[in-house]
Amino acid sequence: MESILLYDTTLRDGTQGENINFTSEEKVNIAQKLDDLGIHYIEGGWPGSNPRDKKFFELAKSIQLKTARLTAFGSTRRPNTSVEEDENIAALVESETPVVTVFGKSWDLHVEEVMNNTLKENLCMIQESVAYLKSKRREVIYDAEHFFDGYLENREYAIKTLFAAVDGGADTLVLCDTNGGTLPFDIESITKHVNSILREKYEEDNISSPLRIGIHTHNDCGMAVANSISAVKAGALMVQGTINGYGERCGNADLTSIIPVLHAKMDYHCITARQLEKLRRVSRFISETANMIPQNNRPFVGKSAFAHKGGIHVSAVMKTPKAYEHMNPKIVGNMRRVLVSDLSGKSNIEYKAKELGVNLGANGYDSKKIVEKIKNLEQEGYQFDVADGSLKILMQKFTDQYIPSFELESFRISIEKDKEQPCSAHATIKISVDGKQEITAAEGHGPVSALDNALRKALNKFFPDLDSMGLVDFKVRVIDGRDGTAAKVRVLIASRDQEQIWSTIGVSNDIIAASWQALEESFQYKLSK
Repeated sequence: MESILLYDTTLRDGTQGENINFTSEEKVNIAQKLDDLGIHYIEGGWPGSNPRDKKFFELAKSIQLKTARLTAFGSTRRPNTSVEEDENIAALVESETPVVTVFGKSWDLHVEEVMNNTLKENLCMIQESVAYLKSKRREVIYDAEHFFDGYLENREYAIKTLFAAVDGGADTLVLCDTNGGTLPFDIESITKHVNSILREKYEEDNISSPLRIGIHTHNDCGMAVANSISAVKAGALMVQGTINGYGERCGNADLTSIIPVLHAKMDYHCITARQLEKLRRVSRFISETANMIPQNNRPFVGKSAFAHKGGIHVSAVMKTPKAYEHMNPKIVGNMRRVLVSDLSGKSNIEYKAKELGVNLGANGYDSKKIVEKIKNLEQEGYQFDVADGSLKILMQKFTDQYIPSFELESFRISIEKDKEQPCSAHATIKISVDGKQEITAAEGHGPVSALDNALRKALNKFFPDLDSMGLVDFKVRVIDGRDGTAAKVRVLIASRDQEQIWSTIGVSNDIIAASWQALEESFQYKLSK
C-alpha cells in the first residue's frame, strides 16, 4: 500500500474564500483538530503578509502537534533583491516552523507581463530562495504556481523553473493548477511527464533524495478532486487541499472527498481508519468556526450523503445497504438517514420510527396509516424530510406516546415603533409544567426572538439544563405567494445542544403561529431527550 502525504491549507488558502475568516486563536484550534485527524502538513498562513498570521505562528509555538508538521507560506524573494535582505524570506525564517512552503512563477506570461521581470531572474529567484531556506535547516516545499498553464504554453521554461527548485534543494515540488482550468486527462499526462524528466535529472545529478511530486488544484471547472486523484495516479505523493473545499473563487480541492477516496477507494495509506471516522466531525467543526452553513450534499460528510427518500430505495437499503450506498457511512463518521415525505413508503416510516425510538404497534397506527397522514400534511405545506424533531413528535402523537414536557396557557406579543427608534418586541408567556404555572416576560430583536427568550426564561425555572440548547437557524418560506400577505408560510427552526442538531417545522397563515409551532416542538424535543 503506497503512502500519500496530506497537506492542508485551510488556514491560508481556505481563508481566501469569500466570507471565510478565522481569528488567530481559531486557527490554533483548527490546527489541533487537523493534527488529530492525521494531516501531515498544516499550512498556518503567510507570516510576512498580515499581523493575524504572525500572531498565529507565535501562538502555535506553545502547542504540541502529534502528527502534523506546521508550515509557513510565502513567496520567493523579490526581483533584483538579495535573498538575505528580503523581508518575506526573513518572516518565513522567523516563524520557526520546521517546514516552509514558497511559491514561484512557472508561467512566462506572469513573469514577463504581470511581474515585468525577466525569465532568467525568475529562475534565480526560485533557486536562491529555496537554497537559502534549506541553509536554515528547513524542509522546503516548492509550489510551482500556474504550472499547468505555463507547461501548456511554454513547456521548456515551465520545466526549467522546476529544475531551479531542484537545484536549490527543494524536498517536494508541487504542481499547481492555480486557475483551476486544467482537465483530469491533462493533469495525469503532464504529471507523468514531469515525474519522468525529474527522475532523469535526479539520476544525472546523482541526487540520492527521493523524488516527491505534489499536486495543488482549484475547483473552477468543478474538477479539483478529480484532478488531484488523477495526479496521484500519475505519481504525485503529496496532495494539497482544504477542508470543505474552502478557497478563492470556486474553492480548492476538498480534502473531505480526497481523503476517503484515497483510503477507501484506491487503497492508499494517508490516515488510519480510526482517524477517518473523525472526518465528518472535523468538517462540521471547521464549518461552525467559519460560520458557514454545512452543505448537506457534500460527498462523504454531508448530511444528505447517505440519505434515502424513495420508498423503493429504502426498502432495498433495509435488506442490503450496498444496494444504494457506495460505502458504509460509518467509515467517515457519517450515518445513514431515511427521509419521510410524500414520496415515502411503509419502509421509510418503519426505518424512521426505529431510528427515533417510536413504537408503531400502539393504538393500531401502522406504518401505512402514518404514511397517508404525512402525505396529507405535506400537501398542506409541511416538509418532514427536513424536520426530524417534528416527525418524531408527530409519530408519538399518532401512537399515543407523546407526553409534553410543558403546556402553553397563553402568550402575548407586542411590537413598538416610532419614527425615530427601531422596532422593539416584547413577549409575555404563561406555561404549565406538571400543573404548576409560570408567567414570564422578555424582550427580543423581533417577535419570535422575544417569544423564544420568554419561553426559555419560563422553562429555566423547571429545566435548568436548557443552557446547553441554542437556536442555529431560522427560515421562513412563503408556500404560495398568490395570497399576498395572507399566504401560508412554512417556518423551519434548527436547534442544537452538545450532542446533536435537530429541526422542527410549523405551517400556518399566521407567521407567529407557524413560528410558535416550530419553536415549541424544538423545546419539546430537547426536553424529551
